[in-house]
Amino acid sequence: MDFGLKDKVVVVTGATGGIGRAAAVAFAAEGARVVATYHANPKGAQETVRRAAGGEVIAEQLDQADPASVTRLVKAVKERWGGIDVLVNNAVAMPAFPAPGQLFETEPPENFAHSLQANLLGPYLLSQAVVGSMRAKKWGRIVHVSSTFAEDGFPGRVAYASAKAGLHGLTRVMSRELGRAGILTNAVLPGFTPGEKPMSPGLLNYAAEAAATKRVTTPEDVANTIVFLGSQANTNVTGELVRVDGHFLTPAP
Repeated sequence: MDFGLKDKVVVVTGATGGIGRAAAVAFAAEGARVVATYHANPKGAQETVRRAAGGEVIAEQLDQADPASVTRLVKAVKERWGGIDVLVNNAVAMPAFPAPGQLFETEPPENFAHSLQANLLGPYLLSQAVVGSMRAKKWGRIVHVSSTFAEDGFPGRVAYASAKAGLHGLTRVMSRELGRAGILTNAVLPGFTPGEKPMSPGLLNYAAEAAATKRVTTPEDVANTIVFLGSQANTNVTGELVRVDGHFLTPAP
């Protein structure tokens, strides 16, 4: 299938490993011009650039919760390639597992505030910044990377799950406001998916057993869905929350 992505300009945030790297590599394979962003891991982003083939890929630093950093990135991409066609909001601030004995009512409020800023405000600011060039072209695709935790819940992840649930509302509102301009907005919801840090054998087995497919979702599984949603092959899918988790049933830990 021709996804119609040759020479399209794609920004993938958090592209230093895992789903972000897989998405950047997959878009490049379709001939896209890809900006792989990183926050504090330039070596990881350069490794993504090295692995990509087929399109032009560059690495750029981005603090997506900082409006000045967002403005700088968008300006640099426009000066280089004239605009942004596809945005993949993948960058995430994943909290550590709660301390033993920590309860919902003892979750520090600063954890909640930090998660909202990093995982919800960041995608909101970046989406706002790229929509102008998409409107000018009357075409654009925005894909938010969320989590099944936002739908299923998971103990100890209240701040993270709440921020991701906010992404779902953002997705739905953006789809209603931007659809007439030819801009389609969706979210993908991975389950347990290996990222930059390797998962323990026990966690991998836990994740596989909880899925109907009896295997762990890979970054490439998620990236393939992102590429479709972010391409010209997607002609009318918008406002959707697409689970890519092998029908994962979140069990109690």
